[in-house]
Amino acid sequence: MSRAERIVATLLAHAGIAINGPEPWDIRVHDPALFPRVLRDKSLGLGEAYMEKWWDCDCLDEFFRRVCVAELDAWARKSLPLVLDTLLERLLNRQTRRKSKTVAKRHYDLGNEMFLSWLDPHNQYSCAYFAGTDDLETAQRQKLDLIRRKLDVRPGQAVLDIGCGWGGLSRYLAEHCGCTVTGVNISHEQVAYAKKCAAARGLSVEIVERDYRDLDGRFDKVVSVGMFEHVGQKNHRDFMRAVSRAMRDGGTFLLHTIAANVSSTGCDPWIRKYIFPGGSLPSLAQISRAAEGLFVIEDAHNLGPHYDKTLMAWRERFKAAWPGMRDRFPESFRRMWEYYLLSCAGAFRARAVQVWQLVMTKPGTPQPPCRVG
Repeated sequence: MSRAERIVATLLAHAGIAINGPEPWDIRVHDPALFPRVLRDKSLGLGEAYMEKWWDCDCLDEFFRRVCVAELDAWARKSLPLVLDTLLERLLNRQTRRKSKTVAKRHYDLGNEMFLSWLDPHNQYSCAYFAGTDDLETAQRQKLDLIRRKLDVRPGQAVLDIGCGWGGLSRYLAEHCGCTVTGVNISHEQVAYAKKCAAARGLSVEIVERDYRDLDGRFDKVVSVGMFEHVGQKNHRDFMRAVSRAMRDGGTFLLHTIAANVSSTGCDPWIRKYIFPGGSLPSLAQISRAAEGLFVIEDAHNLGPHYDKTLMAWRERFKAAWPGMRDRFPESFRRMWEYYLLSCAGAFRARAVQVWQLVMTKPGTPQPPCRVG
């Protein structure tokens, strides 16, 4: 056994994980070069080595739950790539109008067919709400209705959906509330699909390809689901100011976002390189500081455990859809998505990350009926 293997084996033992062991969360190593690579590149090296078939694990989600519970992810955060990434995040604005388009091009514009082959019929690419159900489609519909009830959307009201994805929430609100919805997004592929779907159903939904910094119009309700993770710490306050300008007095704002437990400016190097370029998870403290003086936080609801179930359901659906994708994507793409979905599921199961739904109003507004679910 090499020195590098002994070090990695000792670290993994703290998490109850063995190398080439009998448990489903143990790792099977196919290339011993994995060990010095992991010691050198930490989480980036581990993820890239998985994509390249250097190692396997029957239960990746449980492997990562154990890694997070043992706080080995904290050890991985000491890597040089992450230290440099954190420094750059503090010095530079890496989510400017121009740079923010990178994640749209490299992730969300991979192709509507790829995503919609495994998402639910409402095209929801965010945490579902598994209240009394194990069915993803039901849970995603329940999430949409939870948002509707928290916002208390009424007929004739104007709603702004920031980062509207494929338009599922916009369509749901227009159809069930009799309101008009404007959805804004910077992903060309998503905007084209959302426009087509809204027009086909004759709904009062307008989808616009636009950055949140360029919003115009005034709205009774504002909602943003799964987009704040791309805003970046240097832009948190500008985002809140944009929402405040767009929202009429007496209105309600709901923010749904993945969040870190601890304030930081960094992001896992593998996630940032392969999944969400420019991604940066806020903490609850960072969100509240950005909203200070602009909004009153009326309600905070943690849906974190529901994302574990969502990701596991996505993984099964992605696996079932893969035969129809294999001609367009290489095997490394499949392993990349498997690693992404299952590693994140493990992190949520370990409570290392959360999902917050925050309901906010402008100061002086009577409290809305937001405490539901």
